[in-house]
Parts: sequence; structure tokens; C-alpha cells
Amino acid sequence: MLNAFIITIISFIVMEFVAWATHKFLMHGPLWVLHEDHHVLTEKWYQKNDSFALIFAMPSISCFILGSFFSPQWLVFVGLGILLYGIAYMLVHDFFIHRRIKLFNKPKNSYLKGVLLAHRKHHSNLGKNGCEYFGMLFVPPRLFKSIK
Repeated sequence: MLNAFIITIISFIVMEFVAWATHKFLMHGPLWVLHEDHHVLTEKWYQKNDSFALIFAMPSISCFILGSFFSPQWLVFVGLGILLYGIAYMLVHDFFIHRRIKLFNKPKNSYLKGVLLAHRKHHSNLGKNGCEYFGMLFVPPRLFKSIK
């Protein structure tokens, strides 16, 4: 049971780096056609960028299927880590940062303020190039200095 928990947590953490690399090199690269509408202020309920939720769900679903019906069974817990990251992404990115559903108040916590600031700085450039801060959960320490 402990191994399952560790595999799930490690998979969740690795997903932050996978999401960072995907965001930087694919979404701001050849997949910009899907990501571009996310950098433009719009009142649309659905954006082409939302298709990345399905793209990221595929490895999770594959891990659940392969781990459930075949070996190795630890793949189920990799799939669970990916799924939990997807849920965290929806809560943090869509609900907390972009307020697509208004569940959260303005943060008082400096970490959460850092998450917001990093994302605002990322969106301050509306184009494909010249953006920084591609992650979601890990905030560069230098940003905390500008929060205070």
C-alpha cells in the first residue's frame, strides 16, 4: 500500500514537469493553434485550449487500462497520479487562477499569491514567443520577493 501511495505522489510531481515541458515546447510551439485562444481575453465558455484536458487524460486512461488488465499493476497508480494532477490543474488553473467558476476568494497566502503572479506574468505576453513561467504549482523563488 505504501508503494502505491509513493508511486501516485511521484507521478503527480512528475506531471508538473511534463506539463511545464508540454506548455513551453508544444503549446507555445507546434500546438499553438490549440493554445492561442487561451492567451486572448474571451468570454467563451469553451476554448480550443480545453482540448489539452483530453490529450492529458489519454496517458492516465491508458495506465488504468494496462495496469488493470495486464501487468504491471503499478501503472494503475501512475494513472491515478496523472488523474490527480489533472484535477489539481482544473481547480488551480481553471477555477482559482482564471476563475472560470468562482469558487475561491483572493488569496492571503504568499504561495497562492505567487501562483497567481507567475501566471499573470505568463499571460502578460499575448503572443507565442517571449513568455516565461510555464508551470502551474512550482513558483520560482524570485517571484516571492515581488509579492511583499
